Amino acid sequence: MLKNEIETLYTAHPFFGYRKVTAVLRRYGHDVNRKRVRRLMREMGLMAIYCKPNLSRPNRAHKIYPYLLKKLEILRPNQVWATDITYLKIAGRNAYLVAIFDWYSRAILAWELSWSMEVDFCIAPLTKAFEHGTPEIFNTDQGSQFTSDAFTSALTAAGVRISMDGKGSYQDNIRMERLWRSVKYEEIYLKEYASMEAAKLAVSAWVEFYNTFRPHQNLGYKTPAQVHFALAEKPPVDMMDNTALRSMLPTYAQAQPQQKAVA
Repeated sequence: MLKNEIETLYTAHPFFGYRKVTAVLRRYGHDVNRKRVRRLMREMGLMAIYCKPNLSRPNRAHKIYPYLLKKLEILRPNQVWATDITYLKIAGRNAYLVAIFDWYSRAILAWELSWSMEVDFCIAPLTKAFEHGTPEIFNTDQGSQFTSDAFTSALTAAGVRISMDGKGSYQDNIRMERLWRSVKYEEIYLKEYASMEAAKLAVSAWVEFYNTFRPHQNLGYKTPAQVHFALAEKPPVDMMDNTALRSMLPTYAQAQPQQKAVA
């Protein structure tokens, strides 16, 4: 099926937009035009990972900080945290997901899901993450939420050095982009969420699965939680072995809404 081939191609090359996907499909004998490929990719929620015009709008009045991670060797948890925003559909509407991510361990330290992209939406998970540690460097893109005085002041008040991606450079935060690829292909693209509550439950279950069960090749097939909290002092409550809390939550498999049919 054409959608399966588009998905396979995009998974291998997530920086391909519909024009390049069309060109490769034609190379392998598919008689398709750009309009059809663009429509199918939109239906599947696929877009080149460097292209996020609606999620990273800069504000020219805000200070832009230099990128500090070039050639930096990442050696330990809490050395570098990063954040970014992606979107998902809930009952046909756009909702937004933000996460705080440790570059060394790949652990998701906090996240938030919201209908809007106001600054408070980004500060809420930052506050949660700060309850369990403080990074040396915090990296963001140049979106107005992250360059706002409210967000940068929260970082500087904690003694954190601020780093920002170069304009339009997805490679500067490539580990965060890979995280979004994982959550989209393992969770978001497979589901149709009927409500914000259902989406939060499903994302929470996936984050639990990702942090504490899913082995990571670049971590020697350990989980992000195993690596992060073997070396950091205190795990977030969500990652603790809290039997009472876990008994109240469904497993990742139990939380799955009905899977979309693939044309």
